[in-house]
Amino acid sequence: MEIILVWILNAVALLIVAYLLPGIHVASFGSALIAALVLGLLNTLVKPLLVLLTLPITIVTLGLFLVVVNALVFWFAGSILKGFEVGGFWWAVIGAIVYSLVSGLLSRLIY
Repeated sequence: MEIILVWILNAVALLIVAYLLPGIHVASFGSALIAALVLGLLNTLVKPLLVLLTLPITIVTLGLFLVVVNALVFWFAGSILKGFEVGGFWWAVIGAIVYSLVSGLLSRLIY
């Protein structure tokens, strides 16, 4: 039951990000639910591989390259889904940061 609540809160966080940033568009709450699910799956399956592959540059940049990795995952999710659009790389960077902050704040409501 808790995982469903986290999923819904992440969808709400995605809607908040789309409301705050003009370069990110979510068509509906259903699209936000699907996008939150896809983002969760990408963060679970693809992101660890990207972090491992980019480990040298992440070490050189003292971890700041992880922001780029998060943005790439966010941008990729926006490119494969119909109801979730990201306007470009810089919108993906800002969107990933804001999504992470809002999602973290909303998750604190249940923990």
